[in-house]
Amino acid sequence: MIQGTERRLALPLQASIPLAATAGAILDAGFPDRSWWILAPVGVTLMFVALLGRGPWAGLLVGMVAGSSFWMIHISWLTLYLGPVPWLALAGLESIFFGLSLAMIGIVLRVGPRVWPGVAGRLFVVPVVVAGLWTAREAISAVWPYGGFAWGRVALSQSESPFNGLVAWVGMSGLSFLLVWLSALVVQLLREVDVDAPVRAGIAVGAIAVLLVIPAFPVIQSGTTRLAAVQGASDAGLFAQYSPGQILADHTSATLPLIGQKVDFVVWPENGSDIDPLRSPVAARVLDYLSREMGVPIITGTITARGDRFYNSSLLWKNGEGAVDIYDKVHPVPFAEYMPDRAFWRPFAPELIDLISRDYAIGTRDNVFDINGIIAGIAICFDIADDQLVHEMIDDKAQIILAQTNNADFGHTDESVQQLAIARLRAIEAGRTVVNISTVGTSAIIGPDGRTIDRLPTWTPGAMVQEVPLSTVVTPAMAAGRGVEWLVAGLGLAGLALCILHAHPVNARRGVRPPVNALRTRRNRVRSR
Repeated sequence: MIQGTERRLALPLQASIPLAATAGAILDAGFPDRSWWILAPVGVTLMFVALLGRGPWAGLLVGMVAGSSFWMIHISWLTLYLGPVPWLALAGLESIFFGLSLAMIGIVLRVGPRVWPGVAGRLFVVPVVVAGLWTAREAISAVWPYGGFAWGRVALSQSESPFNGLVAWVGMSGLSFLLVWLSALVVQLLREVDVDAPVRAGIAVGAIAVLLVIPAFPVIQSGTTRLAAVQGASDAGLFAQYSPGQILADHTSATLPLIGQKVDFVVWPENGSDIDPLRSPVAARVLDYLSREMGVPIITGTITARGDRFYNSSLLWKNGEGAVDIYDKVHPVPFAEYMPDRAFWRPFAPELIDLISRDYAIGTRDNVFDINGIIAGIAICFDIADDQLVHEMIDDKAQIILAQTNNADFGHTDESVQQLAIARLRAIEAGRTVVNISTVGTSAIIGPDGRTIDRLPTWTPGAMVQEVPLSTVVTPAMAAGRGVEWLVAGLGLAGLALCILHAHPVNARRGVRPPVNALRTRRNRVRSR
């Protein structure tokens, strides 16, 4: 009966391929800039439908097509200045991960109903294993190779959806798991023949309802701070033409109108000063003047040098004292801020490789500042996508998160709103106000509940001056750390192992029932004799 259901729902390969390509595009539409969040689980569901009836190699092909479709659209902003080579390389790598994971998921969808033959097994165990494998792929690609690329996770499509509150309970990986679990459950319900249609519909509606009725985690406010976040609207991109000191001047000009306003600190974005005040007395005097006139510290991003090493740094600057604390970016972006294995990669694209003439070193300092008693977590650009760094700042008692970024290289593309979506989910996940401040936008202050407190137009100089909540609460997601990710990924891999063992012909000699197709093949051979 299960085998017949599988045959009824399985599409021919020539139909599965275009369905997979369409599913990838639909999944991307669930992310910013469109933000049609409901389409993200729809896209995942269609990918699983395209996998039904497929063997491992056909599943790999379907997965590669789906992954290529998704990634080539999702990170098309890479082509703006760097052209097609980095875009194709990164999309290709992520598509390989995608293909491998969907090939494994295809095995589970094919064999799982025989490994767990009861209704409960087919409707609940199989979706858990499928979602676990998807989450494992996201977790691996987020950290490997070269520190990984934590972009495109299904959870990130839900920054403004009714499901976003779940991230405070289960974290980013947990939210991805739950959304993919829903998609896999829908597919299994469509395949099910032992349960009446109204009951199947009720199960689907009930599962969605259960997730929607989970209340937001209560964030207890421990105080407030009044801050100013300044966007200089400086084109600080890789190929931008500007005179030395222009970016510093732009942010100074946007800060001067704030003199006289009561704030606790001023925060500038990544590369807010294009001249290192640790090496330039002129830049140091500018920051001293602003800090003195405002009467508060200034947090600014700049490029620092110590010995022969360069760092993408954030400085906590006080008048007369200079940089009283420094955070060096722990997660510099490979092939953008440093070139890993330069000698190996250079022959493939020497002109592009040579663009990265200076490699930023990996920082080793903690990522929190004590700003006159306010503990602020510091994230520079893609740091905000790194789960481990966010956990570390909360472990170090951060009461607010300052996410400094420079999006000028990506113009008016989707990149900045994709990054803002990450910042919004981080605010909910950590139970902290997140100040996402960019050189050009998208700059916004997000409350611990995900609400936008203030926002600046892109490519327009200005400042956000707001009193925002502080918190020391530890959400369940922060308390669990990476535990949820390890748990669900482990369930997925363990379930895959059981499916592979069950499907392997050797097991037939060990008393394990072989697949239905194998039994039919043997019967046909006997009849032919």
